[in-house]
Amino acid sequence: MTEIRTETVPLVDGSALRLTVAEPDGPVRGGIVVLHEARGVTEAVRGLVQGLAGDGWLSVAPHLYHRDAADELDGAADDEVQQQVDRLEGEQIMADTDTAFGWLAEHDISADLMGVIGFDLGGSVALVVAAQRRLGAAVTVAGEGIAVAPSASLPSLIEAAPDLTCPWLGIYGETADGEPDPDVSRLRDAASSSEVATDVVVYPRKGYRFDDDPEVAGDAWQRTLNWFDSHLR
Repeated sequence: MTEIRTETVPLVDGSALRLTVAEPDGPVRGGIVVLHEARGVTEAVRGLVQGLAGDGWLSVAPHLYHRDAADELDGAADDEVQQQVDRLEGEQIMADTDTAFGWLAEHDISADLMGVIGFDLGGSVALVVAAQRRLGAAVTVAGEGIAVAPSASLPSLIEAAPDLTCPWLGIYGETADGEPDPDVSRLRDAASSSEVATDVVVYPRKGYRFDDDPEVAGDAWQRTLNWFDSHLR
């Protein structure tokens, strides 16, 4: 299995950003920034970093909670997690993401071969990044804040989507009662008004999340790899 490690990058404000990184065992096809979920850099996020590296992508996940000395909140109560999310500031998120892209550039990855992906909170941020920065491709998995901003310092996804600068794939599930989510339809329309290729895939929801179904999760993962393979060339 591809090895995973943590590096630390000093920032201009005197703090230091932790990066969880994984390098392909063979040739590097490009680089992907992985933005973590609301509970931080969890085992699932580390698995995503490793999985992308296994497919040939130099992968890096910035620890967005580093200013609070928090990495993983996997066992925390929901209200504690929300408080951590609320402390995030948009400018700091973008600065940390830029640092991760800079790390890729230092490893000889050009901007057109850089992608971004995130799940949950990270999925929301991935779309915002793809609307405010120039890169090769982006994927949002179950990104929150579609119609209402996920935090006070970030726009809603519907607001951000028309400004997408690169091909963007959105992966979502149905509502808890198995019905189509009207907000996802609005997001699809907003994204299609941009000047880039976009696609929104909606899976049946099984239990808490659509990816509780291994077959569905496998299909979503393959769609993600295909998206980066098609657009990071």
